[in-house]
Amino acid sequence: MSARVDYPKISIITPNYNQVEFIEETILSVITQNYLNLEYIIIDGGSTDGSVEIIKKYEKQLSYWVSEPDAGLYFAIQKGFDRATGEIFGWINSDDKLHPNSLFVIAEIFNSFQEVNWLTGCASGFDKRGSTIAVNSAKQWSKYHYYLNEYKWIQQESTFWRKSLWEKAGATLNLQIKYAADFELWLRFFRYEKLFTVQTILGGFRLHSANQLSFLHQEKYLKEVENLINNEVENLPVTVRRKLIFYKTSAHTIHALNNLKIFNVSALRYRLEKKIYDLPNIIFFDHTTQSFQLPRQ
Repeated sequence: MSARVDYPKISIITPNYNQVEFIEETILSVITQNYLNLEYIIIDGGSTDGSVEIIKKYEKQLSYWVSEPDAGLYFAIQKGFDRATGEIFGWINSDDKLHPNSLFVIAEIFNSFQEVNWLTGCASGFDKRGSTIAVNSAKQWSKYHYYLNEYKWIQQESTFWRKSLWEKAGATLNLQIKYAADFELWLRFFRYEKLFTVQTILGGFRLHSANQLSFLHQEKYLKEVENLINNEVENLPVTVRRKLIFYKTSAHTIHALNNLKIFNVSALRYRLEKKIYDLPNIIFFDHTTQSFQLPRQ
């Protein structure tokens, strides 16, 4: 099926190593959307568990795949992005999934709003069987949340960006970082753009085992995050670091308001937080126009 101009090319990267139990479901969550301008790249690290046979099963629907030893997860993802030619980028690991028709939602939003260069959805989770078992409310994000250690969590599986932002931020993951290279990428993106949130689900994280790497190494991940935040703040311009003192004081006020049981305090807290953090509005679906809308500031 030929691509049309209103379907921007979306490049999705999936790194894999010995995830035979889940990789087929991951692949199907991408290719069965039948998105008209998809570039799907799978980088396998030399799996020996049957993953390669599953990848070969779908190779005609892949733009590129390879199976060879590599230096780990982020090296595999970088290898995929180095080959990517799309206008919009994202990655999902081989035990995670995209939600149905999410690629069309992503395309519509990037087409409709030129100011959106970086997008995330509502964080969601799957169980071992692939059932959606958790969906969080839409959350607004600011770089100041990160600078003030209020960073939990921009869900990588739900996050997509324009290639132009990737290139502006260096066109690379920081491969010196072992656990939190996604977090470090978000810090760099925040130097250039706001992160917009759409009030729907796009991708999800699978919770399947007590031995899952993201849980096994959580403390190491958080330690890397702490160091990254400290380094980022230390290198901010002096004027911005001075502003952080105000933001930090205001953040304490916000948290105090959050604990009060006063009528309409949530609305007051929201207005205060929006002003302090310069939050972008949330993109929502308007059932009357049957399109996504971005309220103006």
